[in-house]
Amino acid sequence: MRKAPRLALTMGDPRGIGPEVVVAALRQRDYPAEITVIGAEDQIGAAPAKVRLSVGLWREGSGTKDGDRPRALRAGRLAGHSVQKAVELALAGEVDAIVTGPVEKLALHAAGFPFPGQTEWLGELAGGVETVMMLVAGEPALRVALLTTHVALRDVPALLSVERIVRSGSIVRAGLIGQFGLPAPKLALCALNPHAGEQGLFGDEEERILAPAAQALGIQGPLPADTVFVRAIRGEFDAVLAPYHDVGMTAVKVSGFGSGVNVTLGLPFVRTAPDHGTAFDIAGTGQADPGSMRAAIELAIQLAAPSHPRAAVRAVL
Repeated sequence: MRKAPRLALTMGDPRGIGPEVVVAALRQRDYPAEITVIGAEDQIGAAPAKVRLSVGLWREGSGTKDGDRPRALRAGRLAGHSVQKAVELALAGEVDAIVTGPVEKLALHAAGFPFPGQTEWLGELAGGVETVMMLVAGEPALRVALLTTHVALRDVPALLSVERIVRSGSIVRAGLIGQFGLPAPKLALCALNPHAGEQGLFGDEEERILAPAAQALGIQGPLPADTVFVRAIRGEFDAVLAPYHDVGMTAVKVSGFGSGVNVTLGLPFVRTAPDHGTAFDIAGTGQADPGSMRAAIELAIQLAAPSHPRAAVRAVL
């Protein structure tokens, strides 16, 4: 049995803080893992890793085919090809987990990768599997899974359905069992409307959709957003299903800003990422905090380790 898990680590958008937080996180400690860094050739050289895989050059005037094209397009291609290579390694069994650096969705779209985010794209790359984004932060850990991700708030009610919630909740439950080693995870469903709709006074989604979904899953909810996350932090729930992006992300970032980790559930391999974006405004200034990237690496190692409880759990599934 291998003593150390194998990770593929992408640097993200070359214009953002991804490359510098990857380098800083790798320099801060000697991780018990075999790490392969993937990114632009003129950026991965600074990363202290035994294996570095280039997907092209980033530096202006480098002579690449995209040298005369907009920077966003070139950045999107480099970031996108890095993710594709990491998934390729994971599906081939050459790495046990991938950790992805932050990317800009507009750049990925310009480069021909038209997905709402990496979570959905990874599911497509892994063979069209359905995925769920779960954020982990704080101590004790708050785990929040998003039922909808990068969509306008006005579109959320129409996207919620009993079937969607049940499918997502089932993926979360399976992920907590199979990856996190929790044999009987306790889930809660967060309400959409204030006061969980107040018996239809502030909206009927709770009665029509959320309550039947919670019953089908056998979990508690819908519970008001202003209390359910507090109850989860106190240990009453192992994870909360959040109906829309910002209600879940706000809870996670208040709980553990700078140390949160994005985990993609539903994939045939472990995937983690820092819970921040590209932060173009501070890239290259030395202000970027590598804490979330470090946490993402550490969690990927934990979940992919041969000695992790998930190995024993999977053996009896």
